[in-house]
Amino acid sequence: MRTLGVARQAARRAGEVISRYYRDGVEIREKSEGNLVSAADVEAEQAIAEVIRDAFPGHAILGEECHSDPAESEHLWLVDPLDGTTNFAHGIPHFATSIAYYERGVPLCAVIHNPIRGDWFTAVRGEGAIANGRPARVNAHAGVEQTLVASGFFYDRGPLMESTFEVMQEFCRAGAHGIRRFGSAALDLCGVGCGYYGIYFEFQLHPWDFAAGRLFVEEAGGQVTTTTGAPLPIALSSVLATNGALHATATGLTRRYG
Repeated sequence: MRTLGVARQAARRAGEVISRYYRDGVEIREKSEGNLVSAADVEAEQAIAEVIRDAFPGHAILGEECHSDPAESEHLWLVDPLDGTTNFAHGIPHFATSIAYYERGVPLCAVIHNPIRGDWFTAVRGEGAIANGRPARVNAHAGVEQTLVASGFFYDRGPLMESTFEVMQEFCRAGAHGIRRFGSAALDLCGVGCGYYGIYFEFQLHPWDFAAGRLFVEEAGGQVTTTTGAPLPIALSSVLATNGALHATATGLTRRYG
C-alpha cells in the first residue's frame, strides 16, 4: 500500500527532527495550562506535511499544530507529530509520532513511531497490525480481574480529571491488576493492540491523538468506541479501547461518566 510507505517515510522524517531536539534541547512553552508545545512539534509536523504533499498533493491534512483541513475531506491524513510532549519536555523517552490515513471517513493505514526507542507500530485495514516487525494481537483476558487498565486525562484539571480518577477507582474495585498512565495516547492504544492492557480509556482526545492507534487496535483484534459505546467520530471525543472481550464490561464502568 503506497499510503503506508508514505506514512512510514513521513514518520521517519519527523523522528529525525524530534531526536535532534531531544538530544540538543529545545524551549518548551504552554499553549494552555498543562498543554505544552515546542519547536520540535511544529517542525516535525511540517516535515510530515512535506512528505505527504509531495506524494499526494490533493490530500487534506488535519494536524495538532499547524494543519487544519476539514475532517470531512475524502482523502485525510491525521497527524500528531509528537504525542507525549510533556514526557519529551521532561526527558522521558516515551512519546511518538502518530500518522493515519482515512479515506471517506474510514481508516486505511496507520503508523506510530517512537524515534528514541526505535519502535514501529503499523496497521493496514484488513491486513493486521505489526509491532516491530511481528504480528500484534490483543490479549485474551476475559475479566477485569485478569488485566491491566491504561488511562490518560486531558488538560482539564477540574471535573473531567475527577471523573477519570473515579473510573480508575471503579476498575480497581473490580479487581484490575493495576492502572497505568504513561502520557501518550498513541502508545497506550498500541499497548492494547500488543496485549499489554486489556482496557484503555480517556474522556477527551483530539482525532489526531487516536486516529492511528484506533486502527492498530482494531487490526490487532480489539474494539474501539467512545466511552459510551458509540462509534468514534473524527472529532474531539472520549475513547475506549479494549481486547473486545472486555468491552461490554468496560463500557458499563465508563459510560456513566462519558
